[in-house]
Order: sequence, then structure tokens, then C-alpha cells
Amino acid sequence: MVNRKKTICVIGAGPSGLTAAKNLLWDRRGRRSAAPGFRSASADFRVTIIESQLHIGGLWPSAPDDIHGHIHPLMLANQSRHTMQLSGLAWDDQAPVFPRAWQIGAYLERYYQRFLHGFLETGDLVLQLGRRVVKVEPIEDGKKGWHVSTQETLASHGVEVVDAGVFDYIVVASGFFGSPRVPGGLATQGGMNDLPILHSSAYRDLNTLFSNLVPSSGKIVVAGGQFSGVDIAATIADHLSNMQHIPSGKPSNLSVHHIVQKPFWVFPLHTSPAVDAASPLFLPLDMTSYNMLKRPHLLSDTQGHISVERARTTHSIFSELLGSDQSDIHPALALPEGSPARDAPPYVAVSDTYSEHVRSGTITLTTGKLELVSNKQISVTTASESSLIDDVAAVIMATGFNATSSLSFLPDSVKKTMSFDETDTRQPLVLAFHDTHHPSVPSLAFVGFYRSPYWGVMEMQARVATALITEHAASQSWAASTPQWPRLAPALAEDQSVQRTLALRADPERASQFPMGDYLYLMDSFGKALGIPRTPGTVRIGEMTMDVVTPMHYFDTDDGQGELMIDTKDNDHAIEFTKQTIFAGLKDNRFVARAIFRSLQGTWKLDRYLKSKLPSHPSGRFVGTATFSLREGTNDGLPSSEAADAEYLYTEEGLFTADNGLSFRASRRYVWRYNERLDKLSVWFARTDDASKADYLFHALKFSPTDHGWTAKAGHLCIEDFYDVHYQFSLNGVNLTKWTLGYAVSGPSKDYTILGTFQRS
Repeated sequence: MVNRKKTICVIGAGPSGLTAAKNLLWDRRGRRSAAPGFRSASADFRVTIIESQLHIGGLWPSAPDDIHGHIHPLMLANQSRHTMQLSGLAWDDQAPVFPRAWQIGAYLERYYQRFLHGFLETGDLVLQLGRRVVKVEPIEDGKKGWHVSTQETLASHGVEVVDAGVFDYIVVASGFFGSPRVPGGLATQGGMNDLPILHSSAYRDLNTLFSNLVPSSGKIVVAGGQFSGVDIAATIADHLSNMQHIPSGKPSNLSVHHIVQKPFWVFPLHTSPAVDAASPLFLPLDMTSYNMLKRPHLLSDTQGHISVERARTTHSIFSELLGSDQSDIHPALALPEGSPARDAPPYVAVSDTYSEHVRSGTITLTTGKLELVSNKQISVTTASESSLIDDVAAVIMATGFNATSSLSFLPDSVKKTMSFDETDTRQPLVLAFHDTHHPSVPSLAFVGFYRSPYWGVMEMQARVATALITEHAASQSWAASTPQWPRLAPALAEDQSVQRTLALRADPERASQFPMGDYLYLMDSFGKALGIPRTPGTVRIGEMTMDVVTPMHYFDTDDGQGELMIDTKDNDHAIEFTKQTIFAGLKDNRFVARAIFRSLQGTWKLDRYLKSKLPSHPSGRFVGTATFSLREGTNDGLPSSEAADAEYLYTEEGLFTADNGLSFRASRRYVWRYNERLDKLSVWFARTDDASKADYLFHALKFSPTDHGWTAKAGHLCIEDFYDVHYQFSLNGVNLTKWTLGYAVSGPSKDYTILGTFQRS
């Protein structure tokens, strides 16, 4: 007699749900679950994925015009493609280092097509899109399965609940970011009918924010000071800058006011693995963070409970990486050595443009808590005082997401068993072995229900869920030790996750921003428990050695017995691509142009001296300001293959005083462009008839390291006059603090030299 296949309901088709289904249907070594010699028939699975969205990918949008979800399709990921991938499927080589949200959605669709779609034909997979799980009821405490009920996502209110059937096991992969969260107590009073108030996840652009009637003045208030607050404040400031500085742009007195409750560190997307170098090299932020060689051989968890000593040490590391305690940016962000703020667990955010928007005043910071919206005024309170922000044009609540809504289908009895606490925004459930399960509910597993963005951890959780369900199906034991996973049972027995979570609840002031934030420790811990060795990714260049961990480095290529179904070349290619990226950054200076370009944003004090050998061009000194205003890339003068990914309109204003005493006001404009694919930073002359448009190429910078910082050289022939251009860039940490631009001009009618010094204003 052949036993029936065990049925599993995976709730959610985002990255966690897809990798959960893939691991349930495929062997860890790349064989289908029904391959000969793998599992007994009793451990063979039929998987049903239920997803509330109408497409694969969960929260991730499916296309550039998919604007109706919680994530803007054009949002830039704050981790690179090397981290945001799942083993067995490489990104296309031409994909950007930091993909857009819709590109991530497209990657997940490819993942589904590669690993799951074929199971629809065999009946081993059922996919239900546009259906929301509304109730999951255990049968005899889950010992005989779970009764699942769903409802159509887009159906009208009150539609009859649909019985989805009974399943032996449930995998909760509904995500940590369930629904937008707006704190209670926010009051709206008279005069608010025309004032837009929305959650940050609903913001798309200025036109939709103001229903295509963008006001000429007013303050867009953003409340919330973590990842989403920083991201949305910077995004709106970017949009305002673009609106004013694109060709045919219009002036505006709109501004961004960001309400934060405490200081936090703001990291750019690229940082340096050696910030103390005179000419620091750059890599994507997660590559420098996930270098295994920076950690001791026996890893311990550095997150969760943060002691005062550890907090101070981490703050110092962050300050060194950035080259600043951020007091030069704004007092509300300042974290100086010895301040009480350094005793608290550090908080971080990621943005390329936020800090310079704050420094330049494009974003105004206010410390406190938003309490009241009334008559286009915002009340901001602290422990000792309150203040008002008037002339409010819109309010954006960047207050995060409510994780508990992702658990709304669970019965109260199950939540009680798992010590559910809806006030705990970090870990509302108390789960075992890195948030994968609870020992008292052996037919329920969790994948991706944690507050961190790491896809590798999701995949490891999916492997643990598969192991637990497989062993339970075969022996009715949740922690059985078998030859397939001989190390898992000891790891579960030694696990202290439940105790750690309960301890954190008792001491919330010492809790880290991300309790599951130690990526290297988690990947190492999971790998050892599952018996998956890590493929080394060591890259050595001179005195620099890196071993960056990605999901691809935990992929068992031993084909064991049976048919090998997954082409491991794709995984190997991704590992090699990561190595090549590191090599390019450390050997070929890739990302230096990008880092320099990013750090130019904002306003600089400019002091320039011109020395001429010809009386027709008087010598003299120019003193003023130079401003790099961010805008969307334009194509003026460019072939389509070299379209700019990012662009500044450069404007300088000041007073030129000739050596003969004559003085006059002077201004100049250029367009600075960066192309990621070519890793090219270039400067363009502005048109004489429209100074907001690029005319023709002035020069492209070619960077070289020196003992005094990065230099760049370029040349340009203008009719018969040659411009010999040279730059010198001085960085502190990852940020420019001073740079010079000089050039010698020689030709039949010109013979002069110019040297300008730029310092932060």
C-alpha cells in the first residue's frame, strides 16, 4: 500500500515562500523529492502556495508600472544583488549592482519558473494567487493537520470565506512586513480635508501625492527615523531637486521636514574595506559587511542584546567607516565620542543622498515625536518641550509595518503557546532555532518571519523547515536525528533562541535594531546544523584578503544518489561573479568614480585662482560657492548606450576679482554624469541657450591612487586650445572633505592655469 503524499500549505509567494516550496519539492543536492533512493513515499510532499497578491513575488512589484503595492517599483534596494539572490539562480550579468524593486520581482518570477512551475503539471504543486489566508485552525492541536480558509483579495467586503482544505503542515511565509503601521493617538482636526496624509509605502511621486496639483510652497513632513523614514525623506528630496533642476524645471519653495526621535548612522550604498587608506577602495556596503575574514573563527551572535561596551565599540567602528561622528551633518544626527547616545544600541539607515540633503538644508531635521495634525500644523514634542511646524503641505508616516497582521490567521491558542506580544515590534512571536518553529507546535514552521532583509537566512530557514517536516512525517518526532541531518538534533537541543527572545523583552532598551541582524553568524550556525559546508569565496589582492558570504556559498553540490536536476553551473557562475566584482573593486578601482560622484552632492565653498600669461585674459581670484544639484539622468549629447544613471546640474556663483582690482559677479554651469555600466564619471559643458542642458563633453575622469588621495586626469581639445585637467580628492572615511580642480589651457589664443579648491560649506 502506498501512503498518500503529505500536504503542506505555504502561506506567501514572496522570496521566503518560494524558497520554502522549492526546498520542500527539491532535495538539498538538487534532486526532485521523488527521486529514487531519496525519501520514502510517506515523506513525499504535495505543496500548495497561497498568495494574496495577483503575482509571484509577494511585496515585490512585478513590473516598472506596478505601482499598487507597498513597495515603489523604482525603489533602489539597499543590499546588492550578491545578497539578494537565492542559491541555484544567478542574476543576469548585466543587472545593476543594486537592483530596482521591480527587477527583484522579475528575479523571483524567474526563480519560480526555474524551480517550481514544472510541479504544476505533476500535481505536486498548487498555486493560488489573489487569495488571502484568513483562518488556520489546528485539528487536535495540529496533530491531525490544519484547516485553512481563504478569501479573494480583491473581492468586496463580506464575501463568503472559501474552504481551502486540510493540510498536514503549515509553513508561514507571509512576511514580517504585513501592513502599514500608524501609531495610535495621531489626531486629525479641522481644516485637514485638503492635506494629504499617507503611509510611506503609498508614496510614489509628487504628482500623485498632490493629485497632480503640486503646490509652489509648503513643508512635506516625514515622521519616522529608521530605514523607511530616511529612504522616503531622501526620495522626496530627490524628487524636489529633480523638479527644480531638470531642463524646463520650475522653482519651488517646497521642502522636506523629517521628524526623528534619536540619532542614527547613515551609510551610503558603497563603503570601503580599508577606510584608513589614503586612497580608499570601495565595494557594495554588504560586501564589506559580510566579509568572513573580519570575524573570529568561532562566531558568536553580536546582535540581540547589546551591552554598553559593545554599543560603544560598534559606534566607534561606524564613525571610523564614515569618517565622521555626523556632527558636521546635523546636531540631530551627531554621535560624538563619549556622548550618552553611544551607550545605547546603534541604529543605522542606508541612503546615498540623505546626509547631503540634510547638510545642505534640503531636509530639515527636528527631534521629537509627532503628536498632532491640526490646521496644517504639526506638533512635535520631546520630554521637555513642544514645537510647531506650520505651513504643512503633506504628511508622510514612515512608521514601518505591523508584523502582527501577517499572523492574523493564526488562532489565539497557537499565538498564546508562542508567547505572542503585539507590542513587540521586533519579535512578536517567541520561536526556536532562529525563528523557524516552536517545539510545542510541530506541524507549523516559519520562513522569513524576522526583521532583517537577508535572503540567505530565509533560504536557510526553509531548509530547516524542510528537515523538520521531513523527519516529523517519517517518525512523528520534531527533532529526530538521521543520517540526512545528523547535526540538526544537537543544534536544536543546544538552541537558546526562546530564552534570548524572552530576555530581550524584559530589557528592551538593550535590544538591537535587528535581533536577527548578524548575517554571518546566522549563516554559519544554519550551515553547521544542516551539514552544508560553505564554499570559500576568498579573493586576495596585495595585502587585502576578503571572503564574502552570499547565499550561493551555502549550496551543496554533492549529487549523492539519484538524478541531479539543478544545473550547478548557475550557482558557480554567481560565486565567480561575486569574486570578479570584489576583484574589480580592489584591483581595478571600480566603484571609486561612483563613490566620488555620490559624495559631491550639495554645496561647497570654492576658492579659485587664475594665472594668465596673456593680457587679454586677466589673472585673478574667484570666491564663491559650487552646488551639485541631483536630478534624473538626461540624454543630451549622449548615445543611448551611455545614458546617465545619475546626474548633477553643477552651478557656481561668486565674485571674481582681477589682479588689477576690477571685480564682477560670475557664474558657470556644467553637467556631471555617472554611468554605472561603464563606471564612468564625466563632465559636460552646458548649452549657451539653455544652461540646464548638457551640450558636449568636456572630459571624463580617469582615477589613480596616490599617497595623498585619489587623483584624476583628463584632457580636452576645444577647437585649437587644449585643456589639461587634473583633480585631487581627499576623503575621510567614505566621504569627500576637500578636493581641487586645476587645468592648464594652451593654444594659439590662450595660455593660463586655473586651480580651484573646494571645501564643504
